[in-house]
Formats: sequence, structure tokens, C-alpha cells
Amino acid sequence: MDVRDLEYRARTWSGCIPPELVSRLLERGHADVVESQAAGGDWFCALAWARVLHARGREADAVGVLAPYVATGWWTAVAAAAELLEDRGRVDEAIETIRHRMKAGRPMALGTYTRLLARHGRAQEAFDLLVPYVDDGALAGALVDVAGPAGRDEEAAALLVGRIRFDHCCDDPWCCRGLDPDTAIGLLATIRERQGRIEEAISLLRRRQLTSGSGRDQLADLLARHGRIEELRDYAATEGHREALRRLAVLLEADGDVKGAIDVYRQAEGSANLEWELAQLLARHGRPDEAIAVMRALSGTHPGDDAILHAWSELCLDQDRPADGLAHLDALDARRGGVPAWELYWMRLPLIAACGGVDEAVARARAHPEGGTWYAAEHLADLLAGAGRTEEAVAVLRQHDRGNSHDLAGHLVDLGRVEEALALLLPAAAAPPPPLVPTARLWSDEPPF
Repeated sequence: MDVRDLEYRARTWSGCIPPELVSRLLERGHADVVESQAAGGDWFCALAWARVLHARGREADAVGVLAPYVATGWWTAVAAAAELLEDRGRVDEAIETIRHRMKAGRPMALGTYTRLLARHGRAQEAFDLLVPYVDDGALAGALVDVAGPAGRDEEAAALLVGRIRFDHCCDDPWCCRGLDPDTAIGLLATIRERQGRIEEAISLLRRRQLTSGSGRDQLADLLARHGRIEELRDYAATEGHREALRRLAVLLEADGDVKGAIDVYRQAEGSANLEWELAQLLARHGRPDEAIAVMRALSGTHPGDDAILHAWSELCLDQDRPADGLAHLDALDARRGGVPAWELYWMRLPLIAACGGVDEAVARARAHPEGGTWYAAEHLADLLAGAGRTEEAVAVLRQHDRGNSHDLAGHLVDLGRVEEALALLLPAAAAPPPPLVPTARLWSDEPPF
């Protein structure tokens, strides 16, 4: 067991039992298999088994399961062990677990370590550790998090103000490789909001070049938290602020103003994601005809978008209208001309099964030009297994076991054929991970330096 091997298998899910199958083994009563594989070097089994023991109050045993993985210095295992220790109140051990293996300059480790310190009365120490790293975007966030409990918000704010250039706009991805202005402004606004200086926080966020990221809009969230509905409404009406529209709609629905939420979503014409959310909102509130009308129009506008067509199919199934779903998909196919590619075809299989039965859906799938491929086999197997015909699903996947090993193993576990599943996932001579390829030039005493 070594870090390179653990990292490779955890990242690629090769030569191991993936998380979903570990959960399935536990659900089907095969805890002994999970325990055995945990002791044999399977990380996902070890993590799951440690959590089982943790839930049973067997903390020492849980930590013992993770100990060989932690001993390698692999950060994923170190963090998991520390989390278990902290959850059981063994805070000093959690802190030591991370400290002994923390590498200088590693943002993830130092950020986790300092937040842990701050949660347990050592925020001053955490703040002092982070000050030298304020120019690191990730660690600046940790600095702001610990500044509050440390009572050092003003010091953190001063550090950030000194690094903000309001007149600067990055013109390439490598312009500000550390703490970029937008990130610094957002962190400063977090401090001002925490101090109750809401107007100042709002003013700061309005000066950012990029208003949202990772599906969130900090200004929209701030306005919503403080009940400033009209300001949020005005902000959401600005072109390009789609995350703010979503935040406003969610807030209005939560307050019982369903009509207002629907009206907000209708402003987002041209945003496929928000129109899908509108359809979900309508369906939730007993307006299925309107929901289907929204999705019919959306799928007609994007006839080649498999995600939208899949959403359309699911909506029609949920509303018990599979025939309507099929008719619309057939009309879209006629517009495009010819038989659609499998990625635009497979989502109709549950609709066909709901209308004419599983056998008809299987027959039509196999008649498709791509019906014999490994990726089609996955959908066929799901259809058969969903109808309780798991043996047939296994037979379909057996023809393509190299391309569908995880799906096949899952169905084998459902049938109680655990040894077959393990043989498929854990071949006796698993291929070693490929050699690491350096992403940066290594130091050398020999030319070229």
C-alpha cells in the first residue's frame, strides 16, 4: 500500500470496489466482505467500514481500520481519520493526526488544520499560521473563516484591502495566480457582513468584475439572507445575473409566493437550466400541463440536447404521460430526419416500456443501429433489472464486461453472486498504476538545469 497506488485507484475506481457498490454490499448484508476488503487495501471499503464502526461507537476499531492508510501519509485518509476523531470528541488526536502529516505550503492540509484549530478554541493560533499565506486564494478563505472566532476581523480586512485593486481587470487566466481582486473583494464582504456592516458589504460586491461562480452569487445570497427582496429583484433583472434569478425564485417559493417565483423564472427565457427548474416548480405545485408545455417548448428549441430530452422524458414519466413523451420525441426525430444517435434515443426506453411493456422497449433498443454496443447494454440492463429481470440484465452485460464491469458487478451483488462480482472488479493481478508524469521541471544538479 502506497500513496501513488491509493491515489490512482481512488481517482480512477480501477482495481477496487467503487463507493456505490460498497454501499450496495452493506445494504445487501455483506458487511463481512466490506470488512475483509478494507483490511486488504481497498480504500472505499475501509472508509465505509470505519464509518459503520464509528456509528456503532467502536471508535478505536474505526480508527484502526484507517490506520494503515493514514500511515502512508495520503491526505485523503488523514483527513477522514481526523474527521472521525473530531466527531467523537478526540480533538487533540485529530489535530495531531493532521499536524504530523501536514506539508508546508499545501493549501488543503493547512486550511483543514487551521479550521480545526479554530473550531476548538485555538483560533488565535490558526490566524497567525495563515497570515503568511494571505496571497493564496484558498488559504485566504481559511484566514477569513478563523478571523471571526479569533476576534481579528479588522486585521484580516486590512490584509485584504491592501491586496485589492479596484481598477484592475484580469485579461488572461494567469494574470492573478494567487489572490485575485474578485476573490479578495468577496472575502472582505464576508467580513463586513459578519460585522453587521451590510451596506458596505453590498457596495463591495457590486464592484466585482465577475458576480457569480460555482452556481452561486454572493450578492444575491446576501440580499436574500437579509430579506432585501426588492433590491434582489432589481439585481436579478440585470442581464446575465441568472444565479440571482434562481435565488430570488427559491426565496419567493419558500415564502409561499408561488406566483411570484413562476414570474421570476419566466424572465429567464433562453436559460435551459432555469426553464427546467420552472417546469419542476410547476409540477410541484399541481400544474403538470404547464410544466409539460414549458419542457415541450424547451426541447423543441434544443432538439439535439440529450440532457433536455432526458429531463423531458422523466417529466412525462413522473406525470404518467408516457405516450405524450414518445409522440413529442418522434416529432423531433422527424424534424431532424433519420434515426437519432443512441445518446438521443435511449431516454425513450422507459417511455416505451410504460406504454407497451419492457419486451417492446428491449426489442426496439436492439433494433437500433447502436443497440449492440457496450454503452447501449448499460441502458438495456437497467431496463431489465428495473422490471425484476436481473438475470437477463447480467446476460446482456456479460457480452461487454470490460466496458460495463461496475454495472455488471452491481447486478451480480443484487443476485447474491458476490464472489463473481469481486472477481470482476478485483482481478488477481491488477495492473499497477502508470508512472507519475511530473507536471513541473524537477530540480537537478546536472544540465539542463
